[in-house]
Amino acid sequence: MKIEVNNEPLTVGATTLAELAAELAWPERGVAVAVDNSIVPRTEWPEFALAEGAKIVVVKAACGG
Repeated sequence: MKIEVNNEPLTVGATTLAELAAELAWPERGVAVAVDNSIVPRTEWPEFALAEGAKIVVVKAACGG
């Protein structure tokens, strides 16, 4: 399936957001995800089906000042 993650085109085998997180090795904590401009809570990732052409934004928390 072809999607975009942070404006980078990717071809992935994942069909859900949880599978995508595993495939792309996202951290277990400190990650927020929006799909097509809508935030998806982590509790919904296992059931959240990805669609061809989805635009995904991943934001990772960072410490510092």
